[in-house]
Amino acid sequence: MKIGFRWYGTEDNIPVEYIRHIPNVDTVVTAVYSVKVGEVWPMEDILELKEKANKVGLNFHVVESIPVHEDIKLGKRDYKRYIENYKENIRRCAKAGVKVICYNFMPVFDWTRSELDHKREDGSTCLVFYKDQIKKLDPTKLALPGWDSSYSVEEMAKLINEYKELGEEGLWKNLEYFLKEIIPVAIENDVYMAIHPDDPPYSIFGIPRIITCRDNLRRFLDIYPDKHHGLTMCAGSLGCDPRNDYIAMVKEFGSEGRIHFAHLRNIKILEDGSFEESGHITKEGSLDFSEIVKTYYNLGYKGYFRPDHGRMIWGETGKPGYGLYDRALGVAYINGLWEMCEKLKGGKNEK
Repeated sequence: MKIGFRWYGTEDNIPVEYIRHIPNVDTVVTAVYSVKVGEVWPMEDILELKEKANKVGLNFHVVESIPVHEDIKLGKRDYKRYIENYKENIRRCAKAGVKVICYNFMPVFDWTRSELDHKREDGSTCLVFYKDQIKKLDPTKLALPGWDSSYSVEEMAKLINEYKELGEEGLWKNLEYFLKEIIPVAIENDVYMAIHPDDPPYSIFGIPRIITCRDNLRRFLDIYPDKHHGLTMCAGSLGCDPRNDYIAMVKEFGSEGRIHFAHLRNIKILEDGSFEESGHITKEGSLDFSEIVKTYYNLGYKGYFRPDHGRMIWGETGKPGYGLYDRALGVAYINGLWEMCEKLKGGKNEK
């Protein structure tokens, strides 16, 4: 097991040396955030991230993420140039020693929530997705972390309509074209590409989403039958749809060596299908967190984990979902569960 921790570079209010204090963390999970989506990352910026990680005794083995430009997803305008730039970014990350690249193919919006600081009974705050709130939102005027805020209201409305016209099958077609262009480059450079599921894993605002469930993950993997083409198995994303059996998917795709990265968190699913991001411990959410970790252990998983979104606790402020304290507690919980699996097995699962 190799544990990573998301870090937003020099703009992050969490110093990288604090991440080094968390037991058993192996790598920072980061990216070049100063470059416009679709453009080539300067090599010196990539190497700077590696240097900062190495200086405190951490690796830089996982990039999250290299964003996919909307032109690529739509198969329009300047998509061929952006694909060539994407290939070059894979090559440059490989030169810096990156082993896994997490990315997504979510149209327009990255992870979506209706509140970023919902107050829980224990006084902590968390991210939530309340369906009744989502229905009242105007997607052309939203600005949440992870979303491209450079679009005007008119541009956003046009983009949303283009995706509605494209539909799911059109999006599948463009994803397949993209994969058949970039995966050979990943193979050549021995980089494992790991797509992140849509979050939440169903359509919002009438926009198609396709990386959502077991059958679609299977269809995705079948596009290119090589282990460099794989998955980021996000428990919170896939797990927030009760129709998905996250553990069964881990067993299926993990046994085939197609899981290269795992985001681990718990979520509490409400009666109407809304959800709240809870503490990691099993009893606080709807997912059997201990069984999830046990499943990875029993598979002999040797890829990367990271604790996913955490609550804001102990008065901490910062990027919603990405505070230090609760994610560090998540690492501690994962470490404890993994060690117990080792003890019960009577031996260690080597890295």
